[in-house]
Amino acid sequence: MEPDARAAHESFMRLALAEATRAREAGEVPVGAVLVRGSEVIASGFNHPIGTNDPTAHAEIGALRGGARALDNYRLVGTCLYVTLEPCLMCVGALVNARVSTLVYGAPEPKWGAVRSVLDLGSLATNHRLEVVSGVLEEECRRIVVAFFKERRERG
Repeated sequence: MEPDARAAHESFMRLALAEATRAREAGEVPVGAVLVRGSEVIASGFNHPIGTNDPTAHAEIGALRGGARALDNYRLVGTCLYVTLEPCLMCVGALVNARVSTLVYGAPEPKWGAVRSVLDLGSLATNHRLEVVSGVLEEECRRIVVAFFKERRERG
């Protein structure tokens, strides 16, 4: 990856990490997402299914919904979604349906990840392919999730 691209990816991933922190502070699994077009942040989101009693209230879905409103279009062609954790199957489906161009994620999700961990996005027979960049600020993205679950176990 070129140094300029790496710096941009890291900068936007730090914004996604800030969203993950918002989720953690709300008692939710700390996942954050930022939707970008060019160099402009269009929308962001953080996990909040517990607080909203909504199983679809994932960070990615929040960012996609906000992006669709901001662009007044459910097709998000030319956008890049930054997310701290590898997306699940529901979120991957939403990314494909929205025609997001690029997905950049931090840490893999070995139990639910539908990009490379549990399922391979490239093997899905869809008419839309998105570019995937993984491992951006991976340790920071992993650390926030590991710390969250460690704290929960300690509290009982």
